[in-house]
Amino acid sequence: MAMAVAQHRESSSGSSIDKHLDAGKYVRYTAEQVEALERVYAECPKPSSLRRQQLIRECPILSNIEPKQIKVWFQNRRCREKQKKESSSLQTVNRKLTAMNKLLMEENDRLQKQVSQLVCENGYMKQQLHTVNVPAADASGNSLVTTPHHSLRDANSPAGLIAIAEETLAEFLSKATGTAVDWVQMPGMKPGPDSVGIFSISQSCSGVAARACGLVSLEPIKIVEILKDRPSWSRDCRNLEVFTMFPAGNGGTIELVYTQTFAPTTLAPARDFWTLRYTTTLENGSLVVCERSLSGSGAGPSAAAAAQFARAEVLPSGYLIRPCEGGGSIIHIVDHLNLEAWSVPEVLRPLYESSKVVAQKMTIAALLYIRQIAQETSGEVVHSLGRQPAVLRTFSQRLSRGFNDAINGFSDDGWSILNCDGTEDVIITINSSKSFGSTSHPATVFSFLGGVLCAKASMLIQNVGPAVLVRFLREHRSEWADFNVDAYCAASLKAGTNAYPGMRPTRFTGSQIIMPLGHIVEHEEILEVIRLEGQSFVQEDAFVSRDIHLLQVCSGIDENAVGACSELVFGPIDEMFPDDAPLLPSGFRVIPLDSKPSDPQDSFTANRTLDLASSLEVGPAINHAAGDAPSCQSTRSVLTIAFQFPFESNLQENVANMARQYVHSVISSVQRVAMAISPAGLNPAVGPKLSPGSPEALTLAQWICRSYSYYLGMELLRSESLGGDSILKNLWQHRDAILCCSLKSQPIFIFANQAGLDMLETTLVALQDITLDKLFDESGRRALCSDFAKLMQQGFACLSAGICMSTMGRHVSYEQAFAWKVLEADETTVHCLAFSFVNWSFV
Repeated sequence: MAMAVAQHRESSSGSSIDKHLDAGKYVRYTAEQVEALERVYAECPKPSSLRRQQLIRECPILSNIEPKQIKVWFQNRRCREKQKKESSSLQTVNRKLTAMNKLLMEENDRLQKQVSQLVCENGYMKQQLHTVNVPAADASGNSLVTTPHHSLRDANSPAGLIAIAEETLAEFLSKATGTAVDWVQMPGMKPGPDSVGIFSISQSCSGVAARACGLVSLEPIKIVEILKDRPSWSRDCRNLEVFTMFPAGNGGTIELVYTQTFAPTTLAPARDFWTLRYTTTLENGSLVVCERSLSGSGAGPSAAAAAQFARAEVLPSGYLIRPCEGGGSIIHIVDHLNLEAWSVPEVLRPLYESSKVVAQKMTIAALLYIRQIAQETSGEVVHSLGRQPAVLRTFSQRLSRGFNDAINGFSDDGWSILNCDGTEDVIITINSSKSFGSTSHPATVFSFLGGVLCAKASMLIQNVGPAVLVRFLREHRSEWADFNVDAYCAASLKAGTNAYPGMRPTRFTGSQIIMPLGHIVEHEEILEVIRLEGQSFVQEDAFVSRDIHLLQVCSGIDENAVGACSELVFGPIDEMFPDDAPLLPSGFRVIPLDSKPSDPQDSFTANRTLDLASSLEVGPAINHAAGDAPSCQSTRSVLTIAFQFPFESNLQENVANMARQYVHSVISSVQRVAMAISPAGLNPAVGPKLSPGSPEALTLAQWICRSYSYYLGMELLRSESLGGDSILKNLWQHRDAILCCSLKSQPIFIFANQAGLDMLETTLVALQDITLDKLFDESGRRALCSDFAKLMQQGFACLSAGICMSTMGRHVSYEQAFAWKVLEADETTVHCLAFSFVNWSFV
């Protein structure tokens, strides 16, 4: 005991000695030895490094220490470093949890106040209902519902502007932390441990409003700088200009700001705002940036500059940023607008009357961008190809801004309409002053081009979700795109190239390779490079690469995404992928509208479909009578298409005709795809008739399992999984890839379970465009041909291990495969062929 105490005292005294426990005894190191070991560890932290052994041998002061003791020192050194990192990480998490707990407590207090207010209003309304003989004038005078107070201050004097700023601050704070607005939780945004923040929308107030609060790992000053620079984070902001700025008496700053936004479609004009913005610091150290519109539609810049816009109103809105102990900030965001919905076509009014859309486009977008910058600052974001996150974010912003420019076609940017009489659904605009170069390298502008031509259109799409449609367009480009048009645009962007009409003939091989670069905004937006493989028809150019590279940004392809729309925007780019590459964006934007009840004839029983996924989503099949089919909702969306084409002056008319024809072709293809993938496309009452022999999903599953047992003598599913509707669910979730193909002259796939769709990297709708021969490589096709006669004769065949191909061109290996006939209920008629791939994986 005394020896242990002595050792403890000895180890605690003096910083020049380092001791480690080795085989039950302490090993003492001098300060020089510790310093030498630290140098070796700093240069070679990996334990198996030969360089470390060399450094140890070259250091004389370490020669009298046993290698085993040095090894123990390095192990303990790594343990101390790991403990230090874990301790720092736990402290950071603890600080975040403390701040989030504080935020939740404040939100709970606000909700309690709101509940108390609602209880008082409810009691007052009951009292009013029981009071019969009360004059109407008295009732109106005692009402708790008050008319919003509009400031009558003089906006033409500094004193009046300061008074308006103070009123704006008070009203904004009452919305951000008080009960001035009846906030309700935004649908689909439940708070939780993985939540970005707390999101609310207004339930009943003038205009549309949204609110967000969350924890961000940035200092308040940095957050204010980012949020005030709206064009840097808001894809809808075209321009923001500060016309006047002067200090307020309390150390704050007042600015008069003119803001222009993009219109999301070609069907309504863009909005602009003339606002007062007030930045100040509260007594508790919080920073506030609040904003409201100044009265008068003619206020702001010259009328000529604002002629293409419809003036909208900003009601008291802004940002409240409070510093947290230990770093980071708690941020409250409020956006309250009046977008003048009466001035847009009726079909678009849901976009301008929805608080949810404001939350998605502005409030949530701001918080997600701040979080993205915080993650990039801390090094949490890692992207491909060695690109810095800021560079990739700039590419994404340039694609989005270029696409918005094409859709809006503002005259002050040089756009003008070409021969539009109002009856043509495709609008052609030209811009002879369009610059292709990046702003940082104006020398890359191609002076030989005559300009840019844009063909654009908007249309209504029904019964198909935006995410589903855009995801299909992304994964199956060959269904709607023309490779030669992509080649023309790509060649035109190369300096000194005249690509039309003397372009070399090239065909698209059908191979599309997607190379992801990273998620730009949380998981809402994907930046990627698309390589389209082309092959020349000319013999002497057979070995010259005709591949085309597109830079593409895709957003809203997840049904659970919080974005306001789904987009697919792309543009040709040089294969070297330079940072200052010129971009000419084209693409699609699908914006969902509020759903409306569908017509009675559009209702159909959910289990009357070949779509197995749909059957699984609605649960067990239920037999409905003809008159009691459940009502369904019709999904309506606005699809906007814009394609840009460079041209030379003498070829303007040729390119305009080509662009118009091409966009018409794309529209037809998209409409065909939308009909194919919409649930209504499977409805016998509204879509193509189902053949009499087409089974329901549950029946097909029973046929597959019964035929497997009949021919192979064993069960495909466990015996307890064969009863009732569970057979359908268990077949869908089976770990082996199960595919069914027709018995036509060119067999096509008609069904696959989830594993089969994953293996083919496709969807149930696109599955029906895949033929059996495309599944196997050359050796696989030969093996299948040799076993096909055996399959048809005895009803089944066992295929040895091999390689097949996904629709994305990836190789898939499997250990074994079975093929068998699927018999119908009479057990004599062959309905289709089924394949089961065991233990498959991507190579």
